[in-house]
Amino acid sequence: MPKDIRQGQEIFWQSFGSGPRPMLAIHCTLGTSGLWGPVLEPLGETVTATSFDQPGHGQSADWSAEGAEPGAFQRLVTQIAASFIDRPLDLVGHSFGASVALRLAVAAPDAIRSLTLIEPVLFRAVEGSADWVALRGHQDHFETLIAAGDHDTAARGFMGAWGAGVPWEDLPAHHRARFAAQMPMVGNISSANFTDPGQIWRQDGIEAIDAPVMILHGDQSPAIVPPVCEAIAARLSDVGVACIPGGGHMLPVTHPAQVRDLIAMNLERS
Repeated sequence: MPKDIRQGQEIFWQSFGSGPRPMLAIHCTLGTSGLWGPVLEPLGETVTATSFDQPGHGQSADWSAEGAEPGAFQRLVTQIAASFIDRPLDLVGHSFGASVALRLAVAAPDAIRSLTLIEPVLFRAVEGSADWVALRGHQDHFETLIAAGDHDTAARGFMGAWGAGVPWEDLPAHHRARFAAQMPMVGNISSANFTDPGQIWRQDGIEAIDAPVMILHGDQSPAIVPPVCEAIAARLSDVGVACIPGGGHMLPVTHPAQVRDLIAMNLERS
């Protein structure tokens, strides 16, 4: 599997399928490119999908949040993702990866053939709502824990809210240790979900996307996610929103077949 230097970072990436349509898939925070395999490999006759491990994830080199301005990680991952685009393609993103995908689509709508957003976390879209206020309180507590160096408690809370439903105590010890060590990076990532440093939500930005868009969420997702999906959809001209029964935030892991079928449906629309 290939590794190369992109935006000054050693990045691991891999491909799924050998179809004629290029695709780029961007994983969630604390995920890896390999999570896309069960979703995208069955589409291999249609697409050649590329996915990379973000810095500090999987087999890519580590990334330090020390001294980094808020939102630096989102900008870096957006730049790395853009380096994989050399012609119009199908773009898929999950969670934080969906925010990156949307930032790319707003910046370069002509590069996007179709766009699938899974559980997007652009909280700026519902700023001031009751769900936003409640989550902002949790974020403030999360940031306080990180600043105090209590990374274990921060990781336990983050995985409980945004993980695949596996109890913290049931995770292997080496996974718990790695997740805890990644919390300063997660803090930099999650702050961008509220502040929108890339100005994704700016006036007339999302409206410039003319590719078909599919937005997916689960009916067991965190409360803020469905309103975010609906707020984004309200600004798009060609969009479908689908709710997957029994699904939570980690849909590509827990419901890969349903996610795959909905991605395939969006491909047919473009």
